[in-house]
Amino acid sequence: MVNDQDYVAIFHSIHRVLRAEQLLKQHKAAFLLIPVPRKLTSDCGLALRIAPEHLAAVYVLLAEAGLLPPELYQLRTGEYVAIDPATVGIA
Repeated sequence: MVNDQDYVAIFHSIHRVLRAEQLLKQHKAAFLLIPVPRKLTSDCGLALRIAPEHLAAVYVLLAEAGLLPPELYQLRTGEYVAIDPATVGIA
């Protein structure tokens, strides 16, 4: 379940999302591997759910490993809004 204001990072490959999961677990980052929400689409079927307070730390780890997701959304009052990482101070 995605809570209001949470971010959903979508990857286009199951291999990349699983590599991202492994990396984040190694660094004890706060995230959750979830099925891609029905309102969003992805070939791989899995995404990362990230609480707003943990987004910057997660993105730093992903960026250092060359694993930034191509799509980022935030749930706002029931609707997924596409987010440019630069607008939330993480890129």
